[in-house]
Amino acid sequence: MTRIFRWGLALGLLAMVGIGVAVGIAVSNLPDFESLRRTSSAQTIRFHDVNGAVIVSMGPNYGRWLPLAQTPEVMRDAMVAVEDRRFAYHFGIDPVGLARSVAIAVERRGSGRRMQGASTITQQLARNLFLSNSYSLSRKAREAILAMALEWKFSKDQILELYLNKVYFGGGSYGIDAASRRFFGHGAETLNLSEAAVIAGLVKAPSQYSPTADAAAAIGRAGVVLNVMEDAGFITPAQRRSASPASVQMAIEPNQNSARYFTDWVLPQLDGLVDEPNEPLDVWTSLDLDMQRAATAAIQANTPAGAQGALVALDRDGAVRAMVGGRDYVTSNYNRATVAQRQPGSAWKLFVYMAALESGFKVDDPVVDEPITISGWSPRNSSGRFAGAMDIRTAFAYSVNTVAARIGEQIGFSTIANMARRFGITSPLNTHPSMVLGSAEVRVIDMTTAFAEVAAQGHGVQPYGISRITTADGRELYRRQAPPTSQLVDPWVAAGITDLLQTAVSIGTGRAAQIGRPVAGKTGTTSSNKDGWFLGFSSGITTGVWMGRDDSRPVPGLQGGRAPAQAFAQFMRVAVEGRPIEAFNTEAELPQWQLEDDDSAYFGDPGTEGDNGGGVEGTEGSGGEGGIPPNEPDDRAPPPTLGREWIDQVTGANEGPQRAAPPQRSPPPKRAGAPGG
Repeated sequence: MTRIFRWGLALGLLAMVGIGVAVGIAVSNLPDFESLRRTSSAQTIRFHDVNGAVIVSMGPNYGRWLPLAQTPEVMRDAMVAVEDRRFAYHFGIDPVGLARSVAIAVERRGSGRRMQGASTITQQLARNLFLSNSYSLSRKAREAILAMALEWKFSKDQILELYLNKVYFGGGSYGIDAASRRFFGHGAETLNLSEAAVIAGLVKAPSQYSPTADAAAAIGRAGVVLNVMEDAGFITPAQRRSASPASVQMAIEPNQNSARYFTDWVLPQLDGLVDEPNEPLDVWTSLDLDMQRAATAAIQANTPAGAQGALVALDRDGAVRAMVGGRDYVTSNYNRATVAQRQPGSAWKLFVYMAALESGFKVDDPVVDEPITISGWSPRNSSGRFAGAMDIRTAFAYSVNTVAARIGEQIGFSTIANMARRFGITSPLNTHPSMVLGSAEVRVIDMTTAFAEVAAQGHGVQPYGISRITTADGRELYRRQAPPTSQLVDPWVAAGITDLLQTAVSIGTGRAAQIGRPVAGKTGTTSSNKDGWFLGFSSGITTGVWMGRDDSRPVPGLQGGRAPAQAFAQFMRVAVEGRPIEAFNTEAELPQWQLEDDDSAYFGDPGTEGDNGGGVEGTEGSGGEGGIPPNEPDDRAPPPTLGREWIDQVTGANEGPQRAAPPQRSPPPKRAGAPGG
């Protein structure tokens, strides 16, 4: 018996020496406190809307590091009470808890039930920092060695601070600050007793007790935590009675669906704005969640079955207030607002008529809707008829294709391409005659920007989505500065095209886009109804809508003046609500050179300026809209010539002060960096 005792004692001493050596080696290899504090597996990025609401949080959320001195006492006490009430006294392993765990293991032997855990806070920290969550005896042994090493190297306060900022609380949140912001919408430094009990209760089973997944389970678990705190002496019975986890106000779960099109668009821009790969970032964006919800509803309610839709809304300064890249982000995350390139149809006539106005045409000039053939191409109107004599305003309002073709022939197709380049169209363009009807492919965001630049009276607009970027503790890394603007066209050109755009909505193809206040816009429909567009502006908001199929197959009944215009109107009623009603400036005095009697001063020789030269990409076609509405009788008289007085009466526009004409005409400016044609 004595020999067995001696051998047992010797083996015990040898084991203690071995454990001591193992702990010593572990201590020598442990990082210092600051290194452990900085360690995180990935960066967290939170996107906020223009009003500060969280749109979405990407990556594991580590929140702000909260020193122990700034951590509420109720949070520290709740965690220690429920996870390791003898934390202040043990050396990393709790012998009492371990003995209880062994006793329960013996009791459950052969039952198939898992052994009750006896991990201390220090052991849990060791596992979170250095080990996996696999359940095995070897892992438990390594965990115990590391726990004792942590106790040897760091103080109790340092261990608790590391634990509170590193432990996982569910929902992608690591640390009490991340959990507090995730579930309650505020930082952990202001946690009260009830909130602290909810958070402390999550550690045992984050998914099971998550307040957003099962509020009743979370409240029940918080009650257990409060009872344990009272039993351990951390709170008084009166404090226990006053605590009410059921009354805790939970943060509203943001809808991350359609807004993800926007965040996917701005996320790659971060690398060019800040150089911070490790710290958590808060990105403050231009998105307005109320407008975003309205945009999503408008696309989902109006897009034809089997088709997709996209919408972009810009404020005056280019701030993207809403972006929808498809009917449902979960089903398809392909962003049709910023990536897809589709033919714009007659919406392209924005550039045709701006080039015409700049070349000398006036909105009241007479034109003729009649057959025309250019280099073997003969455009037709969707009505299949020709209305004869009319003026420029009428031709634009009813999107007459033959007039646009004749204008292109007279001013030169390359002139139109240069105008599109000036307004930010970067996709491949051609100078074939059919380009006047929108045969080139463009992006929704680029076309919307072009219309926003018209709304800005010809000034350049740069769409943006990021206003500023800060670290989690509020340190500012980036703040957007308004870029210098350039004048893309003279104000009288912008006023003239706005006049035409307003007429198109008042009495033309865009009537479905009316919202009870002045709207200027243009429809677009491609051949065989493959694409439908409406783009327009009102009260400082410019919105572009596209609909069609991803495989470019026809969509029965799809026309720009129907579903896209209806979606535009549904969204804009919400977007401009609360904004003052604004009349458009369509009265800019023409420069002296345009008032000359000699037409050749601005028309040139139409027989030589038409450019049918080479170009790249684009599909020739007649376009899907144009002409007097098809429901009119064939023998209908040509539409009336719409005078300025009649238009003002219809639209309610007020006479505004005329701008002084510039002393001389300057060459049309180009957008910086834009190719020439």
